[in-house]
Amino acid sequence: MTALFALATSLLWGLADFGGGLLTRRAPALTVVVVSQGIAATVLGVIVVATGAWSEAGDQLWFAVAAGVVGPVALLCFYKALALGPMGVVSPLGTVGVAVPVGVGLLLGERPGLMQVAGIAVAVLGVVLAGGPQLRGAPVQRQAILLTLVAAFGFGAVFALIAEASTTITGLFLALFVQRVVNVVAGGLALYTSVRRGAAALPDGVFPWRTLPALAFVGLADVAANGTYVIAAHQGPVTVAAVLASLYPVVTAVAARGFLRERLRGVQAAGAGLALVGTLLLATG
Repeated sequence: MTALFALATSLLWGLADFGGGLLTRRAPALTVVVVSQGIAATVLGVIVVATGAWSEAGDQLWFAVAAGVVGPVALLCFYKALALGPMGVVSPLGTVGVAVPVGVGLLLGERPGLMQVAGIAVAVLGVVLAGGPQLRGAPVQRQAILLTLVAAFGFGAVFALIAEASTTITGLFLALFVQRVVNVVAGGLALYTSVRRGAAALPDGVFPWRTLPALAFVGLADVAANGTYVIAAHQGPVTVAAVLASLYPVVTAVAARGFLRERLRGVQAAGAGLALVGTLLLATG
């Protein structure tokens, strides 16, 4: 079950990142974050009311608040990096943030078996190679790498925080709702400040209504991925769940290849294969 939910997480995050990167090429990253997370918060609010999840409120929700503060910063940096592109290079670099939840799991006493350790090493190497390392080039590329690294450790922190925010399904709905509300508030304040400084909140001053379904998909896929990750982390070792969930860049790279015709180099194809091998080792270890 850990492997199943963690792999679902990687699929959802990969598709959400692909959509978010595309949208950020058409609208400011802050606007994409605020609108997509606002839609997710609205849907979660309805679920919280319908399930009576308010009864699960407690001190653990502070972890969700912290995740909500860190999340928009990580998303903003990542979407900007994806807009600078290419996605097949930027996205795999984001996996270095897996060190945060894996480190937490080890500190809490988790000790993966030999097969799982091998799977972790192979999967992480595969994901990095799937990006076809390109660390040389113009200043724009270096900026994309810096933004990606900041986002990666932010995502890693969110991984660790949201896993501590709930222990039940209804509690998970409440924690994700609180996280999204804080996301929207923090992102909204940042957007307001940006507009006050002269930046545009909307392309050409008009809201692109045609992108609303895509914005909804990005927000809902992102929140669903958070939910499946929490379930995966509670079902089995955090070290395994975090590594399998971090395979989302492979999904983003494949989507970029399929829809944007971004060409995969030999090293990227080999990396995708290694990531699959690592996944199998983790699932069977």
